[in-house]
Formats: sequence, structure tokens, C-alpha cells
Amino acid sequence: MKNSMSLNLRSYWAGFKAVVVFTVIVIVYTFVMTGIGQLGMPNQANGSMITNADGETVGSSLIGQSFTDADGNALPQYFQSRPSAATDPNATEEEPDNQGYAANASTGTNYGHSEKSLIDSVTELRKTIAEREGVSVKDVPADATTASSSGLDPNISPAYAAIQVKRVAKERGLSEEKVEELVRKNTTGRGLGFIGESVVNVVTLNRDLDALK
Repeated sequence: MKNSMSLNLRSYWAGFKAVVVFTVIVIVYTFVMTGIGQLGMPNQANGSMITNADGETVGSSLIGQSFTDADGNALPQYFQSRPSAATDPNATEEEPDNQGYAANASTGTNYGHSEKSLIDSVTELRKTIAEREGVSVKDVPADATTASSSGLDPNISPAYAAIQVKRVAKERGLSEEKVEELVRKNTTGRGLGFIGESVVNVVTLNRDLDALK
């Protein structure tokens, strides 16, 4: 009986020491990684936040935004993002979410290519964008009419940015060359030169446009 109790106590003590050791390891690891992040890459570690010309935080370069009015109509002085299915879960029919890009509701439409409602939506949106940008329907890129899988993608294709340059330049009283320069500044090429596609960050691009005031 005594040997059994002694064995149990040793087991409990060993278990207690293991809990203490691993708890310390986890806490120390967390502090070390946080410290490395804050010292080596503070912007990324804090969410890649971006500010406007007045120093106010206006979002994250990693999370897309809608540049539309309360009814979901495109604001002509801004480059437009791709559609977003990430709508506010608290939205109602009386107060719908016409913006998308709700960071607390990341999602895609989950529609298949044969889904009639998706086909109808894409067809109508292509017509709307073509009319807005003064281009042919066939010149409207796919990303202009389809949401990303997360609904939070801040990027559009260079092709979609290109057809918006003329409108934005006209609305802001800028030369098309100046707007194209900002587009290039906010374009990221393929990873390692061959991974993925080049993309234009709409959030930082529109921030830079506003900074020209």
C-alpha cells in the first residue's frame, strides 16, 4: 500500500513538473516570437495597418474595402474592388449590407459555375461595368464580376485596374499618366517571378489617390 502511494505521488509530481515546464516554454515562446515580430517587422506584426495623409488609420492593406455609397453604387472617383460575398451577419432586409468586405464574416458565394443566379449576376455586372468604364463587355476581366473565396481580397488584376484609369483620372482632374503611375506603384508582381499573378492593391491605391489632395 505504501509503495503504491509513493508511486502515485511520484507520478503526480512528474506530471506537475511537466505542466510547469511546458507552460513556461509556451509563455516564453510567445514573448520571444512577439518580440521578434515587433522588432523585425512591426507593420506586419500589427496587421499591416495603413493611414491616410492625416495619420488616421483607414484599414489594413491585407483586407479589401468597398468604395461605394450606402446603396452599393460605385463612387466614380475611386478604383473599384472586386465583388465581396462577406456581408455583415447582422444585416437585415430593412438595413442590408451593400458594402461587403465584413472582416467578421469572411466567405465566398460558394456558387458553382452552373448556378443560374451566379450566371445572371455576372452577366448583369459585366454590362454595368462595361457601361461605367466605357469599354466592351468582352473587355471586362473575370475578377471584376466574381468574389474571392475569402470575400476580403484587397487586390484586383492589372487588367481591371487598366479599364478604370480613364474614369478615375477624369473624376479627379488628373492626367491618365499620373493615375497609371500610381497603379504601377501599387502593383505587386508574381512571387519569385513565377508564382501566381500580378495584382493591384485597391486599398493602398485609393489611399494614394486621396493623398494627392
